[in-house]
Amino acid sequence: MALVHLLLLPAVLLPLGHSASVNVGIVNGTEANPHSRPYMVSVQGNGEHVCGGFLVSDLFVMTAAHCWKESGLDKAEVTAVIGAHGLKSNDFERIAVKEHHIHPEFHYPAPSNDIMLLKLGNSTENIKNAAKISISKLSKGMDRSCSVAGWGRIKTKGTASSVLLETNITVYENCETYWNDTNLLCAGGDKGGFCQGDSGGPLVCDDKAVGIASFTEKDNCDNPTKPNVYTNISAFMSWIEKIIEHQ
Repeated sequence: MALVHLLLLPAVLLPLGHSASVNVGIVNGTEANPHSRPYMVSVQGNGEHVCGGFLVSDLFVMTAAHCWKESGLDKAEVTAVIGAHGLKSNDFERIAVKEHHIHPEFHYPAPSNDIMLLKLGNSTENIKNAAKISISKLSKGMDRSCSVAGWGRIKTKGTASSVLLETNITVYENCETYWNDTNLLCAGGDKGGFCQGDSGGPLVCDDKAVGIASFTEKDNCDNPTKPNVYTNISAFMSWIEKIIEHQ
């Protein structure tokens, strides 16, 4: 079964050179209460939303590694929109991305190690409607309800959402039975989940980020036969701490 990393690829960024589909946000979601998820970030290239992300410190945004080169961010002016609900409003702050740190063992299009940290040019400490989220290992007792949010497309071949959408999803045990990788989490997909443009957003359980939206089956956001897949943050704690603590 083909898989596709969930990029929203504006034409100004990059003509596709691979099999990813651009015609696919949150499926079966509802509008989030404005600013109820103050950690959410819109990672943008040349002023256009490309991927989701989330604040893990006053200076760092966590997102998916495939959002960098494969979406053309490496050739664009990259900014992080902080404290937003609606992307068409002016009720947010835009901060330039100063540095990017891709996990050294990430190799597109393989799903492993799909994690990246973006260092911002300015601190978010005093920005309205902005706050970091704690990252954590998913506690035992899987097959549990968590949530995901984003500004991506609302269905396969649908339109992107200009306001933040969210949905509750189930995290499944034994992700390895669906996808052959030990550093992944499987969640949602059957009754709702993410779609293109939601890459890099957090899988949130008990108010902590435990995963990063990474990929799903190609061209099938609405009714995939396998769960959506997230990078398991806990597998990369030492790398994350090294990057953040040495900046």
